[in-house]
Amino acid sequence: MKQDQAQLKAYLTVLSNVSQSTFDGWSPSQQLAFLINAYNAWTVKLILTKYPDLESIKDLGSLFSSPWKKKFIPLLGKTLSLDDIEQDLIRGHFDEPRIHFAVNCASIGCPALRAEAYQSDKLDAQLEEATNLFLADASRNRINNDELQVSKIFDWYQSDFEKQQTLATFLVKYANALNLTDQQKEDVINGKIDIEFLDYNWSLNSVAL
Repeated sequence: MKQDQAQLKAYLTVLSNVSQSTFDGWSPSQQLAFLINAYNAWTVKLILTKYPDLESIKDLGSLFSSPWKKKFIPLLGKTLSLDDIEQDLIRGHFDEPRIHFAVNCASIGCPALRAEAYQSDKLDAQLEEATNLFLADASRNRINNDELQVSKIFDWYQSDFEKQQTLATFLVKYANALNLTDQQKEDVINGKIDIEFLDYNWSLNSVAL
């Protein structure tokens, strides 16, 4: 994307040209796909302001302001921050915990950036695939003897995963991705296998140019 910044800029302009009234007329799935794509694209844009001379997205913040609170995004007639998009527009309006495997913070600890845009007509399938791919990554989530060690994401946003179920129940739904046996599934639900949260790796998820 650093090599194709003109294309990225053109895409961001298209996003910025969407009015609030147009957005309000969309279906919930159209709105959510738009917001996920906007978050990811503007995160890449933010990284490119200093890339490759940074080691983490956190380097773009300061002692008193995180990079997620920078208001630099012209969207829906306002100037927004990444937090405004994720915390207010997405989490504040959609009961969809799987978004945490779709929005990307440009760090090794976060889910991989999808190689295609999220689209309303297949959003559920895309979110389900993103969830399975993330949970199947043993560097972020794994069973280890009597512990189910999972990403810190499940700690930070535990309330999102527990609105309609327990965290254990949510994780067991993805037992195949986590490589859990039937007995281990029961033990997770019954609390015989503890759920532990792994440290988060904030290093930049970049590739060599």
